[in-house]
Amino acid sequence: MKRFITGGVLTALSMLAFASVAMGASHNPKGEFAQFKECPLNRATITDCIYSVSNGGGFTIGKKTVPLVNPVTLQGGFEGAGSEVKFFGAENGDTLSKTPQPVPGGLLGVTAPTWWPKFIQDWFNNQINAGFTGVTATVELAAPATSIKLSTENLLIEEGNALGLPVKIKLSNQILGSNCYIGSNSNPVQIDFTTGTSGKLKAPAGALTFNKEFTLITISGGKLVNNTYAAPAASGCGGIFSFLVDPLVNSILGTPSPSGTNTATLEGKLQDGNALAVKASE
Repeated sequence: MKRFITGGVLTALSMLAFASVAMGASHNPKGEFAQFKECPLNRATITDCIYSVSNGGGFTIGKKTVPLVNPVTLQGGFEGAGSEVKFFGAENGDTLSKTPQPVPGGLLGVTAPTWWPKFIQDWFNNQINAGFTGVTATVELAAPATSIKLSTENLLIEEGNALGLPVKIKLSNQILGSNCYIGSNSNPVQIDFTTGTSGKLKAPAGALTFNKEFTLITISGGKLVNNTYAAPAASGCGGIFSFLVDPLVNSILGTPSPSGTNTATLEGKLQDGNALAVKASE
């Protein structure tokens, strides 16, 4: 009897473990919905899947401007509509991709003169970025994915906050170490993007296209902008020598930097798939 009970308990536990793994597994939508494989479809309340790739734009913090040269992906799903949207992160946890962007001029801020021929400028700047003083900047989420604000209504009418991201910016190279950040989980940089006007920046929502069933919306050629967020000082740079390196980094960057002096722009394509249609394609 003990063996029977023990065996039953172990079987039940293994079934629960399998169910837990299955619940967290990625999906396999097909065709025009293939990009939504990490949509949180295991939530019965999800109505829409989101997949956005930003391959243009960039951000300026203090004295430094970092162009977006490597695509950044935002993916997940939401329930609700208009201004009552609740966002949920990607099934695999990779909601906002951690994509390093090279900081022009690196740590020392050295860049090629603009009057040089373009191919020589590119060669020179690549040498700096690949060298000892080269720095990359990576925007990371600084809060749970449910903290992301999304308003499909504001996105389309080009007014108010369309996308709100609580982030921290990681600065990396051999000198700065692995814990050099502008912002933190406890003090995130809140960037509320709009397709309207933010400070000196203005952006269009872009062009909308639909599939023939109206279950897939694609917005392309638009921008999301922000010119009002504030950036705190960098901290944790240089490991045990951060008390020396932090002030140097902040003097180079011009941080902390108040509202109105920083910009962020995202350019690319956003797709919204009907969750039922995404499931049906599997």
